[in-house]
Amino acid sequence: MKNKILLLFLIFIFLSGCAGKPDVKMVAQERITPLVVFDSLYPFTKEDNILIFAPHPDDEAIGCAGVIQKALKTGAKVNVVYLTNGDHNQFAFIVYEKRIVFRKGAFIHMGEVRRKEAVKAMELLGLKEENLVFLGYPDFGTFAIFCRFWNAEKPFRSLLTRIARVPYKDNLSYHAPYVGESVLKDLKTVLLKYKPNKIFVSHPADVNGDHKALYLYLQIALLELKNELVPPKVFPYLIHFPGWPRPRHYHPELSLQAPRQFMDSSVDWLTLEMDKEQIDKKHEAVLCYKSQTQSSAFYLLSFCRRNELFGDYPPVHLSNQISLKERAVSFFGVSALHPALDSEENGNLDNFIEDKGDVSYALVDRALLIRIQKEENMNQGLRFMVYLFGYNAKKPFADMPKCRILIRGSKLTIFDGPKRINIPQGVLLTVNKKALILKLPLEVIGDPEYILSSVKGYGGNFPLDTTGFRMIEIE
Repeated sequence: MKNKILLLFLIFIFLSGCAGKPDVKMVAQERITPLVVFDSLYPFTKEDNILIFAPHPDDEAIGCAGVIQKALKTGAKVNVVYLTNGDHNQFAFIVYEKRIVFRKGAFIHMGEVRRKEAVKAMELLGLKEENLVFLGYPDFGTFAIFCRFWNAEKPFRSLLTRIARVPYKDNLSYHAPYVGESVLKDLKTVLLKYKPNKIFVSHPADVNGDHKALYLYLQIALLELKNELVPPKVFPYLIHFPGWPRPRHYHPELSLQAPRQFMDSSVDWLTLEMDKEQIDKKHEAVLCYKSQTQSSAFYLLSFCRRNELFGDYPPVHLSNQISLKERAVSFFGVSALHPALDSEENGNLDNFIEDKGDVSYALVDRALLIRIQKEENMNQGLRFMVYLFGYNAKKPFADMPKCRILIRGSKLTIFDGPKRINIPQGVLLTVNKKALILKLPLEVIGDPEYILSSVKGYGGNFPLDTTGFRMIEIE
């Protein structure tokens, strides 16, 4: 009982701090800061067939309420697919129902509450319940499934909910096990059913695991269906990113700007402008999610602004090189010429690429080289996790390696799915003053045609930075 009282007290303190007045200085600063002008999102037409993928109920309203309204106004078809029912947000559940519970049935109840909220919010924007598809996979678990649960003897089981199969009878695949094959199958099913020409989905640089996972599943599904579907245009929307957007709270008079970390990146942002009526409708739709806004309105309503933003990284194209002297190096997907390097002769990789960024890639003699820039001589407590998910059309994706490579100092630990494996022959890590260079023969990652890659950096126990997932095409 004491623990429950303490927890409720901490929640009250948190909410008291969050519910304060907006930072007037921050608001004023944002108003006078020169705004970046982005190109406009392509206009919708009545021929458009739009599919919006949402990791949780409320993401579609936060990121795409304007899209839904404008598309419907032109006569376009719009459908929404929810990866999860959002049943793992225990903090929001406590605030919403003012009780602490840990029973399985209570979490399912929370998922059903959020489903009803989604139906209400989307009806307000002009969609019917028949336009909504709920998949019911585990909130806060889909990225772990993507990394580790393929060809699994046992499905993923949520630590908090203790559920291992889709528990919602009205969902698309009731009782489907929490494994990667189930999610991929469902995404392919809805893609073939609706045959969209435009897709809106969570961003590959989003720091929320479910948001990253949905983007990854979608990319694999589209690769597997490339001979059955006309390739749709994909527009990712960003929700979770540290310190963004600012200022918090409801500011319909402001424009939504991309995080400053993206200003010099290769992401081409597109903006969708909304009029006052559309902003007001979006505001109402977000407020339909009472289970979330009672604890996080200050954050969720900060997306109710004059516009919505969409943008993705361009793919990285890598051609096989005999040596790095060919100067073909790719940094964040931007091809560039760099000084010739005689690494093949002297084994020195110090000058693999000029110090222009954090992560760069090259393909030399059928081996993938990944250069991770670091602060000079900074090695103590520094760790990196490299994610590499390969796709080969000749192999089932479930059978492809799902590599996570942990780098600690000059040591490597490699995982394939849930298992730690011995370091394969040909894998090499070189560490110098300014960078780490990881060399992996392509056969180690399944001789892929495409690779989805991301790098996360840590200092001590705290994450320093994460690159968004990039699609690398092996030419």
